[in-house]
Amino acid sequence: MAEIKRALISVSDKTGVAEFAKGLVDLGVEIISTGGTAELLKQQGVTVKKVSEVTKFPEMLDGRVKTLHPAVHGGILARRDRPQHMQALAAQGITPIDIIVVNLYPFQKKVADPAVVFEDAIENIDIGGPTMIRSAAKNFQDVAVVVSPADYADILAEMKANEGNLSLKTKFELARKTFRHTADYDQAISNYLEKIEAVDDKFTKVESTFPAVLRLGLKKIQGLRYGENPHQQAAFYRELGWEGPGVATARQLQGKELSFNNILDLDAAYQLAWDFKESVAIVIKHTNPCGVAVADGLSDAYCRARETDPVSAFGSVLGFNRVVDSETAVEIVSTFVEAVIAPGFDPSALDILQTKSNLRLLAAPGPQSQTKMGWDLKRVLGGVLVQDRDAHELDQQACKVVTKRQPTKAEWKAMTFGWKVCKHVKSNAIIFASQNQTVGIGAGQMSRVDSSRLAVMKARIPIKGTVVASDAFFPFKDGIDAAAEAGATAIIQPGGSLRDEEVIQAADEHGLAMVFTGIRHFKH
Repeated sequence: MAEIKRALISVSDKTGVAEFAKGLVDLGVEIISTGGTAELLKQQGVTVKKVSEVTKFPEMLDGRVKTLHPAVHGGILARRDRPQHMQALAAQGITPIDIIVVNLYPFQKKVADPAVVFEDAIENIDIGGPTMIRSAAKNFQDVAVVVSPADYADILAEMKANEGNLSLKTKFELARKTFRHTADYDQAISNYLEKIEAVDDKFTKVESTFPAVLRLGLKKIQGLRYGENPHQQAAFYRELGWEGPGVATARQLQGKELSFNNILDLDAAYQLAWDFKESVAIVIKHTNPCGVAVADGLSDAYCRARETDPVSAFGSVLGFNRVVDSETAVEIVSTFVEAVIAPGFDPSALDILQTKSNLRLLAAPGPQSQTKMGWDLKRVLGGVLVQDRDAHELDQQACKVVTKRQPTKAEWKAMTFGWKVCKHVKSNAIIFASQNQTVGIGAGQMSRVDSSRLAVMKARIPIKGTVVASDAFFPFKDGIDAAAEAGATAIIQPGGSLRDEEVIQAADEHGLAMVFTGIRHFKH
């Protein structure tokens, strides 16, 4: 395998490039470079030959054309094991290039700036860089390609230990990394352009539309022991470019490795917790809340949430929107809990929680807003459903009281609480709630009246005086009858049934207050 003798270096991210170039020079490698990179290397005392000296052609078109020349690409793409290739190089006076060190214009960073204008975005689409690194990656048997400063140290170390060369295995891994890099780069450009609308020769970014082609880039975070069941293999991926908070970027502070089901439950706990501004505690089982409560103190909130359904709370996942303190930690370790997600944990709380060494603790700050949490994607066989996240917040002024009796202030507060929880419960969903905690939760039943009966059956706290929140309209009056029989005094629901008049009449007969929101919260 031939020794690396000639390198072409042209980078936007100049982190560590001077030190890397010096290391190559120490190994006897000639350096070719372009523009700003060449100037930087010269300033650092590195002997550099400009690309224009190799191509015998000046950089032109404001730097758009630098390396697009046979003297460069012939030197990269020539197969060293094919005599006709080497003879063609010799006939044209082209010297082979053995290592390409290139990273691309920072397109993703540029378009992440809300103030970026279309013309600037276009100028940050790299052409020569992707062409060179793709050429080198195609010819990886003979040419090494480096696209990340993180690889500089390892490459120098291997070259020093290998008489100035790199193994075929290393070159192949660098090539594979390069094609990932160019795929991500092209995806970022394509996704940006899909959001641009051309009207009257002006180019405007449109945020609300769904693109004609949606490209999803996902990076593997970790392999999982198994999926939902032990016979299923699984892995956890994060969206490329996603830097926002959530389970995918949370820090695990202690505990066993996360399971597939842990991750789903933690995400459900996180999203529900941050729908509340008050201190809230969430108890999740199989992605459904089995207890939710707010209180001035986090410990009180947790105890109330657990009280809703203490049987289901065994082996649950917890979510909080405040830093967990020692008093709350004492309550957490008093029963078996699988995992906890919160914005943080006091040192004294960690001391207590560490007594349960298998307990998984994740720290994740809250989102800036629910609307900035990206799209909601659901996989079907052969396709993906894409929708906006359900970020609706109840506006009391937009609601319509449809019964003879108006809700009291206490009932409004309880309905607002229950409505927030209802959004996160699998349909059909019925919530009995007080002003500060869930009392009974009926989730995922095929009949709404069955969800009502289930919520009553599971209640461990007196239901009398609670309100009911329903994720969708009541198709028949039997759901209203069941709520009244259980002791509820008010109902909040979307409305919109063909039998709304019958349902309203039933509420009036029972002396209930009922509010229509006009908003449905199905969750499948």
